[in-house]
Amino acid sequence: MSAPHKFLCTFSHRILLLPPLSTSTTFLFLPSSHRFFCTLPPSTMPCNQRSGGHGGQQWTEKPKDEAPLSSAMGDSATAAETVSNKLAGMHIGENSEQTGLGHANKGAIWKHKSYGTTAAPEVDNKPAGKVAVDGARVDAGGVASTQKSGISGAGLSKLFQGNLLEKFEVDNSTYSQAHIRATFYPKFENEKSDQETRTRMIEMVSKGLATLEVSLKHSGSLFMYAGHEGGAYAKNSFGNIYTAVGVFVLGRMFREAWGTEASKKQAEFNNFLERNHMCISMELVTAVLGDHGQRPQEDFVVVTAVTELGNGKPKFYSTPEIIAFCRKWRLPTNHVWLFSTRKSASSFFAAYDALCEEGTATSVCKVLDEIADVSVPGSKDHVKAQGEILEGLVARLVSHESSNHIEKVLKEFPPPPADGVALDFGPSLREICAANRSDEKQQIKALLESVGSSFCPDYSDWYGTDGADIHSRNVDRSVVSKFLQAHPADYSTKKLQEIIRLMREKRFPAAFKCYHNFHKVDAISSDNVFYKMVIHVHSDSAFRRYQKEMRHRPGLWPLYRGFFVDINLFKANKEKAAEISMKSSINESDSTSSEKDDFADEDANLMVKLKFLTYKLRTFLIRNGLPVLFKEGQSAYKAYYLRQMKIWGTSPGKQKELSMMLDEWAVHIRRKCGNKQLSSSIYLSEAEPFLEQFAKRSPQNQALIGSAGSLVRTEDFLAIVEEGQDEEGDLVAERDMAPSGPSISVKDTVPKNEGLIVFFPGIPGCAKSALCKELLNAQGGLGDDRPVHSLMGDLIKGKYWQKVAEERRKKPNSIMLADKNAPNKEVWRQIEDMCRKTKASAVPVVPESEGTDSNPFSLDALAVFMFRVLQRVNHPGNLDKASPNAGYVLLMFYDLYDGESRKEFEGELIERFGSLVKMPLLKSDRNPLPEAVQCILVEGINLFKLHSKRHGRVYQGIVREGMDKMGETITGYSKSNC
Repeated sequence: MSAPHKFLCTFSHRILLLPPLSTSTTFLFLPSSHRFFCTLPPSTMPCNQRSGGHGGQQWTEKPKDEAPLSSAMGDSATAAETVSNKLAGMHIGENSEQTGLGHANKGAIWKHKSYGTTAAPEVDNKPAGKVAVDGARVDAGGVASTQKSGISGAGLSKLFQGNLLEKFEVDNSTYSQAHIRATFYPKFENEKSDQETRTRMIEMVSKGLATLEVSLKHSGSLFMYAGHEGGAYAKNSFGNIYTAVGVFVLGRMFREAWGTEASKKQAEFNNFLERNHMCISMELVTAVLGDHGQRPQEDFVVVTAVTELGNGKPKFYSTPEIIAFCRKWRLPTNHVWLFSTRKSASSFFAAYDALCEEGTATSVCKVLDEIADVSVPGSKDHVKAQGEILEGLVARLVSHESSNHIEKVLKEFPPPPADGVALDFGPSLREICAANRSDEKQQIKALLESVGSSFCPDYSDWYGTDGADIHSRNVDRSVVSKFLQAHPADYSTKKLQEIIRLMREKRFPAAFKCYHNFHKVDAISSDNVFYKMVIHVHSDSAFRRYQKEMRHRPGLWPLYRGFFVDINLFKANKEKAAEISMKSSINESDSTSSEKDDFADEDANLMVKLKFLTYKLRTFLIRNGLPVLFKEGQSAYKAYYLRQMKIWGTSPGKQKELSMMLDEWAVHIRRKCGNKQLSSSIYLSEAEPFLEQFAKRSPQNQALIGSAGSLVRTEDFLAIVEEGQDEEGDLVAERDMAPSGPSISVKDTVPKNEGLIVFFPGIPGCAKSALCKELLNAQGGLGDDRPVHSLMGDLIKGKYWQKVAEERRKKPNSIMLADKNAPNKEVWRQIEDMCRKTKASAVPVVPESEGTDSNPFSLDALAVFMFRVLQRVNHPGNLDKASPNAGYVLLMFYDLYDGESRKEFEGELIERFGSLVKMPLLKSDRNPLPEAVQCILVEGINLFKLHSKRHGRVYQGIVREGMDKMGETITGYSKSNC
């Protein structure tokens, strides 16, 4: 029996023997159910991928660049000169006569919901002649006549001298203008279960209200491109190796498609995106950025969205419009299927259910081709370009006219030729990365030079941001604050301010990071400053909560993934202000009359993501399980992978087969690597040969694995990623982020020489001290001979958790009751560390509560906790009825949990520690919380947030007064409902 289970069982028996508790703990247990129970809710984990090259040329390593700017930032003039010299000194190579292999097949595209579509603008097919590209004149061949980056020394001097932002004061003449530069579809999750969503989808199709659209999910990283001026972006970042690789691969796609015309078309494409203020989003599939489910044979992109960003809400093209756009520009599209009848839609879901555990790209595509009403093959064959391991499918509802539209587009735009298929492109992505191994900056420079000036004439996003001050958090807060205070110069700015205000007010888990916009340095002045803002959402809960806000706030713009905004803060005189006001009112009138909030309509956004077990085996069970296997051992790893398969609903037969294989894998890799953990970025170097040998033993094993044996070696050309960045280049360092996977898992058995830590992620008044006291006094401890100790936080002087760690080291086989609230993830990480160092398990004990959308504890629970605290006398921590700030302390603890739902709260604890104990708190059939109590609690929470925001602390007298008003009402409620 596991330690947590033994702990639970002991609790179940011991709790029946507890004497009546004091007033402060009256509400600990339900009268009808004096027991504890364990819950194991689901969790989710990440996934990803990469691709190809060819031999030919030998490249020698180039000398390293000058010292980084950060060393020169002490003197602003020196810094400006350093940046200017660095940029001006860069050579931009142009390979206009080199083109290469690659092959465009039949075309189609995958995309989520067409959230407000628009007709695609016409491509300008006139001769290019002289085209202006970032201030440089470009001839018909696309070669820029200047090799400079476009950033002047004078502009940089203005940027670094005099702290422009600090001196920029917001007053009545200050305006802000914001333009979305790049964005991807909002992350949408159905409130219903997947099965309910499927049923609703089939119902909508059968009534002729919609068509079911299904597309392949290529396994790669999100890459967005808005032209050489608009910028290149990963999911939450720009100006790094991820975006450099993306620009190179996209540029190579142009060369494959257009051959000797590529340079001209690249310049035209950049100009087209800038002129129409557009962005394209792609799945970047490459082997140089680390391992996912299978190393791709080629490096390529597949266009997944085309967006017009204009002056209003972003407008995403429908799938037929994406296909038309991509075929005009000869860009790669995805494989897509349409199901327009009840029979075909039902057949699709039945086919997935039959293939979900053994399906590969070949078998899945073949079956879907047979049952779909319309099938449009992608430009890139998944099997040839990426491999047989298929990540999944995305199914969503689109217009019932979609079948007619797509057939019309296919007739009007046949698959484009691939004029560059027989040409030599020069060194491939993999060869360039292999030849430039000294550091990330060297690889970036080599990649951008190889792309050529027609496609990438400006390196400022990569090399204009070396200065330490540029990425400072102080800049973030100041820019955002001044942006929100300034008058909006247009309708789009007003709506973006609304998004940010709401997210800050509701304390959504997100960051608003601002950086200098080096494309605008020459326009900077003391009353005219420019920045780039990255809206980085840290948790999926933010998207769910935001969707609910949209349903209650008509006209609220969606919260997008991959959200990048250009911001301009400026001063306007009276004449200019009047002109802005007039244009803004006209623009707002036009926009509000034409905008439609598709996101508020759940049926219009129904979507399911359907993944295959052969992919999840590699990414979730093998790759993501490596930390558990190497840090906690094989029994913890087994508990981890069994829990994952249970969450997925894997069939018993497959669970048994996979368990045998994964146990063998665990022994194999631990024997080979010892205690040194295998790197997740190259895990397939070891996993693929193992899977290949395992598959050869029997046809059953082959079906379980799906495909193996086509290993692409990446060690020599893997891109160099700066320490702390994640797989998509997020700007937050790893040390600032919570661990993505579990560090502690349930042990099958816990030997007597191993210890146990019982801790309480709760709030004062949750009865933890009363529980610890009863457990200490209970005869027989927890049912074995291990000693039970308790450390009460209110009696410990100094750092409490350090003291707990010291006690654990002294008595490693004891049971420690950590009698102190543990509300934050930093404490949880300390507990995990204690467990690792002293061979112990840890069990979180939490009061049961329904929670809210943004807090794991409901207002009912908070009311009970407050009541208990206000009934205390002579509390050792001085938090009782005599305390002048009891209400403040309770609200402070409650606020520490803000931004996380109950499901997320419990899920993270289970992922970290393997189990969860819930203390019953309130009757399920209780009376509703009295309105007077609810109003006072809400008022107190709002006051706490308001005063904390303004002053860093709350005016305690206001809260205390509310507590006094509440006492009498809550007493009656608590006694009858707890």
